[in-house]
Amino acid sequence: MKPIGLERIGVLVLLLVAAAPAFALQEQHGGAENKQEARPEQRQEPAKPQQARPQPQRQQAPQERPQPQRQPQAKAPQARPQPQQRAKRTQQPGHATGQQASWQAHKAGNFKAEHRTWQQRGGYHGYRIPDDRFRASFGEDHRFRMSSYPMSMSGGYPRFQFGGMWMSVLDPWPEYWAANWYSNDDVYIVFMDGGYYLCNRSYPGDQVALSVSL
Repeated sequence: MKPIGLERIGVLVLLLVAAAPAFALQEQHGGAENKQEARPEQRQEPAKPQQARPQPQRQQAPQERPQPQRQPQAKAPQARPQPQQRAKRTQQPGHATGQQASWQAHKAGNFKAEHRTWQQRGGYHGYRIPDDRFRASFGEDHRFRMSSYPMSMSGGYPRFQFGGMWMSVLDPWPEYWAANWYSNDDVYIVFMDGGYYLCNRSYPGDQVALSVSL
């Protein structure tokens, strides 16, 4: 074999020296690729929804019991007075409801025996109504109901106001008249035998002695 020449050896050395960096770069690049291939692809897992941490329950202050609301008390409807009650409330002495006790106490036991005319009484001594005024407001043509006029007691006798004057009933009223005559019967005032009398249209012929005063 022929000995290799120094020139050839030098050429080989130069080639090796020149190729070494390229080979190193190739080896480095290949190693990086291998490392990348060797690493498994990391899959990005979907982010799990974060569960809300349970908040510690706050102790609620004890609720105040609602106080029952006091409803305004409805005023009890006042009963409207019935006609009779209303009459009592607005009663004046002449109303029938106020007259009952007075008239019952002045009822005759026997009118024929207890009645006295003005002649028997010694004549009339009370107020004398003027003739023109008497004709205008008194007499049989001017009948009225006793219960429509004021009434009171005077000297133990019942009296009523009519025509602007007071009439005192001196005789007891006949026991055979209706018990409610002062409410239902038409009465009138006459002047006869020198004095005044109360007459009842339902019982003609009876005259109850009256005394007139202002």
